[in-house]
Amino acid sequence: MIRNRKIGAALAAAALAGGGAGAAAVAVTHHSHDQPAVVAVPVTPASNTSSSSTLSVVQIAKQTIPGVVEVDATGTSGQSPYPGGSSSTSAEGTGWVYDAQGHIVTNEHVIDGAGSVSVKFSDGSTAKATVVAKDTSSDIAVLKVDVPASKLHVLPVGDSGALAVGDGVVAIGNPYGLDNSVTTGIVSALDREISAPDGTPIEGAIQTDAAINHGNSGGPLLNLDGQVVGITSQIQSDSGVNDGIGFAIPSSTVKSVVEQLLTTGTVAHPLLGVRVGTTSNGGASVTSVESGSGAAKGGVKAGDVITSVNGTAVTSPEQLRAIISAYKPGDTLTLEVRRSGSTQTLTVTLGSRSS
Repeated sequence: MIRNRKIGAALAAAALAGGGAGAAAVAVTHHSHDQPAVVAVPVTPASNTSSSSTLSVVQIAKQTIPGVVEVDATGTSGQSPYPGGSSSTSAEGTGWVYDAQGHIVTNEHVIDGAGSVSVKFSDGSTAKATVVAKDTSSDIAVLKVDVPASKLHVLPVGDSGALAVGDGVVAIGNPYGLDNSVTTGIVSALDREISAPDGTPIEGAIQTDAAINHGNSGGPLLNLDGQVVGITSQIQSDSGVNDGIGFAIPSSTVKSVVEQLLTTGTVAHPLLGVRVGTTSNGGASVTSVESGSGAAKGGVKAGDVITSVNGTAVTSPEQLRAIISAYKPGDTLTLEVRRSGSTQTLTVTLGSRSS
């Protein structure tokens, strides 16, 4: 029998700045039902008529859909209401063709716990997929399919760092199993913080009002040049369905993580080695320092307030984490900290936290 995992059970994100009371950020993977509910979703118009637009939404959809796939993941939970039986789980998400070698990128939470993964192309054909590598801390997974080169429509990856609030974006995916659904919107905000399946903060997330629902997980968010600038991953919602607040992992993170996964099979995340909290007068207040970490060796102490990193001002804990995430393990950084009313300059070397 098929037992569906509860929506949102795979991922619950920390509250975001500016989020509505009671709203929860949840993963947008669709767990298939025997009779899927069809929900009418309003599409938010985007500023795609801007003179700076390179492509229309029609053009973007036409050239992108062949490179978007439905990801179907099934697994056995080992539990069944019937004696001697087992129960299966089934989840549907989205992925997209990353390169001509047959690599498909999707969210890690889409294939989490799966014993079997398959993909369906826009022409309706299917192929078995193998999980090459995955990183729970960034919620990114790489699959591989062995199919004719004619089926591998590689999507170009753009620069998420070039996005501005108000830019038009297009999301393509399989909400509720409805193949190749296209929605449009704008970049509502940048540099948001969302949580990975293991609770690790994912920095620099793109907030968009493009309609994203369960089944969109792992799909591409595209700019108006038709380039992938993010992976649609979560929604902020009271109802569990689209409320006009969705989040995508930025392409800058995607490229870094995917290349590491393809090269080494794992991801080395930079580690400063501190826990931080907010402070009333700016910066990130250090609440504890991990023994043996780069911060500890560099002289950072609990009670310090980190105010800058390599000359970049720090205004919040979220910003500090975003700054650190842009560096690599082994990088040496200069920190300015407030301590007992004076400013001190400390040099620290980042450690590594493996995926």
